Amino acid sequence: MSTGTADTTETQADPSDAEEPESALETARRQLEHAAAHLDVDPGVIERLKHPTTVHRVAVPLEHDDGSVNVYTGYRAQHDDVRGPYKGGLRYHPHVSEEECVGLSMWMTWKCAVMDLPFGGGKGGVVVDPRELSDGERERLTRRFAEELRKFVGPKKDIPAPDMGTDSQTMAWFMDAYSMQEGETIPGVVTGKPPVVGGSEGREEAPGRSVALITREAADYYDRDLDGLTVAVQGYGSVGANAARLLDDWGANVVAVSDTGGAVHDPAGLDTHAVPSFSEEQNAVTNHDAPETLEDGNDILELDVDVLIPAAVGNVITTENAADVEADLVVEGANGPTTFAADAILAERGVEVIPDILANAGGVTVSYFEWLQDINRRTWSLERVNDELESEMLSAWDDVRAEVEERDVTWRDAAYIVALRRIAEAKSVRGLWP
Repeated sequence: MSTGTADTTETQADPSDAEEPESALETARRQLEHAAAHLDVDPGVIERLKHPTTVHRVAVPLEHDDGSVNVYTGYRAQHDDVRGPYKGGLRYHPHVSEEECVGLSMWMTWKCAVMDLPFGGGKGGVVVDPRELSDGERERLTRRFAEELRKFVGPKKDIPAPDMGTDSQTMAWFMDAYSMQEGETIPGVVTGKPPVVGGSEGREEAPGRSVALITREAADYYDRDLDGLTVAVQGYGSVGANAARLLDDWGANVVAVSDTGGAVHDPAGLDTHAVPSFSEEQNAVTNHDAPETLEDGNDILELDVDVLIPAAVGNVITTENAADVEADLVVEGANGPTTFAADAILAERGVEVIPDILANAGGVTVSYFEWLQDINRRTWSLERVNDELESEMLSAWDDVRAEVEERDVTWRDAAYIVALRRIAEAKSVRGLWP
């Protein structure tokens, strides 16, 4: 059960004022304004950051295996590049929209800045259900999408990466299509590729690894012994499973995990390596032998545990269930799992929330390492990647922790303050083109 009372002297949003669910863009803009209140930043800079630099909308025709043709809509939102090339994922999902891409690209800008990476934020995707496509159709769709975006991306312009519905193979196809049209092999145009074509060791595991690292640091900060710390993971996919298994290896007691098929709960602790992740076997979590099975995987959000890791999708902790969250600490593995209004409720209840732009930033950090390897034509060992990742994560943790302690703000506000200050300084130095 969560204990303690949060400092509510800072202005908080009235939860009743927010609609549920919030869009990524609405949440990103709210969080920007909330953080800006703590800094002396030119209002013009804040206004500029509320809007993307540009959004590209393209038509992506695809000839299906049966000879029929459909035209899908693709997007690439490029939010801000004051600190370096745009960086962010490409997703294939039927609910991809321009507004979603803009909001997620804003989050990528903050995430890169809080990690002090020389990138800005980008995000894109195609409005399609990849489960309805054959491998050949996905390849043709990806290659055509790469051609439609070719003028707008590149290792010094905009560097896509895998996201929901895409993977390392998708990135390999994208890189190959781009390289064929450019007349030379350019592995740095995307990250998240297989290592055999310029990808980095440890890239797939990196977001989950960073979640585990930040959970470890947060537990230590609040004088909680990692050995025996009870953890529930909502979303046992790549991020959630890798985080859970690493925490398990370090001595934490992972008592519950879920996927879209349901959840399993064992107060004595699960063998996380024996529970198949979603990528290993879809919707197989509930096949694992455990004392309790929950048909609704979201019920895991309300278990009485020390740490809750929402690692599935956005908007899962809302005004409807925030009061029922029993964890002392929430570490966000997914992008935007907590709505703005729910965040206020958790803060009032004394539930500490470590935000996504810090906790799951291992993905973009190792993407940066991959980009460095590609442009320098050098390969790093897995050991070096993991060592460098831990060093970067601990540095970012220290920067955010310093703001928490100095300003007496939430972890989310502190992370945004770090990011916004860096972006604002860069914009101030570069100035505004007339």
